Amino acid sequence: MWLNSRVFHPLALFVGLRYVRARTHKFFVSFITWVSLAGVCVGVAALIVILSVMNGFQGELRERLLALSAHARVVAAQGAAAPAAAEWSALAARIRAVPGVVGVAPYLEAQALAVHTPDMLPVTLRGIEPAAEGTVTEVVRAMRQGRLSELTPGSDRAIVGDLVAQQLGLSVGDTLTLLLPTLAPDGTPAPKLRDLKIAGVFSIGLQESDGTLAFANLEDVRSLGAAPSGMGLHVRFSDVLAAPAFSARIRPLLPRGLEIIDWTVDQASYFRAIRIEKTMMSLILMLIVAVAAFNIVAMLVMVVTDKRTDIAILRTLGAPPRQVMGVFLTQGLTIGWLGVALGVGLGVLLARNVETIVPWLQSTFGFQIMDADVYYITTIPSELEWGNVIWIAIAALVLTGASTLYPAVRAARTPPADALRYE
Repeated sequence: MWLNSRVFHPLALFVGLRYVRARTHKFFVSFITWVSLAGVCVGVAALIVILSVMNGFQGELRERLLALSAHARVVAAQGAAAPAAAEWSALAARIRAVPGVVGVAPYLEAQALAVHTPDMLPVTLRGIEPAAEGTVTEVVRAMRQGRLSELTPGSDRAIVGDLVAQQLGLSVGDTLTLLLPTLAPDGTPAPKLRDLKIAGVFSIGLQESDGTLAFANLEDVRSLGAAPSGMGLHVRFSDVLAAPAFSARIRPLLPRGLEIIDWTVDQASYFRAIRIEKTMMSLILMLIVAVAAFNIVAMLVMVVTDKRTDIAILRTLGAPPRQVMGVFLTQGLTIGWLGVALGVGLGVLLARNVETIVPWLQSTFGFQIMDADVYYITTIPSELEWGNVIWIAIAALVLTGASTLYPAVRAARTPPADALRYE
């Protein structure tokens, strides 16, 4: 009857919380308790912050990769003949009417050799229409010198990446010689030379663009003899992450011989590498939580050993094994889940303020984390995704909860007579 009184109901919860609050004379047990709580907190917080930073780098990389490209491109399938210019214009008008499409622009690419005595550099020459929507916005943002409006038909002007300009010693107003490999009607090689005046220099902080790309007017590139197979359409969508879905809407509109390729296919290798890194980092950091969970196991085992007399008294007064098990489950879950809650709070706080904390650390301790001489991205971005926070919290809760099972079962199986006999 005493065990069923209102004061002690439910018994397992009451006794378990009392064990958590009580000041034990066993200093080592108390120390392991705090270490376990701190370990769970630090592990969860570190996992949230690291994944948020990696999400930030992924978003920054995606933005830079797509800055001078497109969310999707319509091109001739391998081995298929490219349509005429008029057919490309008609197709662009049909695609522009698809919901979610915010810009369609033709382009023509050709591989060329850039020459500025005495240096030479292979580049990708991309012909664009500066007035076409969906083309100029990002190019203008990337411009460091010059004006995109100077790329008029017949002007023989070009805009190059800053790494191309550095390697060839170019500046705005200089002349660049381009050599394009073309074929004569009889199939013999007939390279063409053309002098272009540098109208501007752009930079997006990505070597693949800044070190290999040059822009010119579409008509100028066509007049150089660029192969029609390099012709295509750049398509931009209202939501870059929905590019595969929008591309699926466009695909039925394409005539035979054309295909649409979105950025998730073009840049698959980059983002697959990031996903693998995020997965491995998550597993490594989750080991911190696992170590803390083992500490909880050790702490509870010592508590069970220390409380053998209490367990025997509870069993003698009529407490069933399940109720004794609940006492130690309560104690372990309180410590583990409190650590998870503190870790989630700390992790979210740090992840939301990484861009403030990192500059403060750099100025306080006098070091540079992302040196501009080494890295293109000199700041540490952070993008908190609540989906990550939720699965991290659930995984940590399950891990810490599982760590309480063995000590609780051991306590429930303690024979009352044996516990009292040796006290």
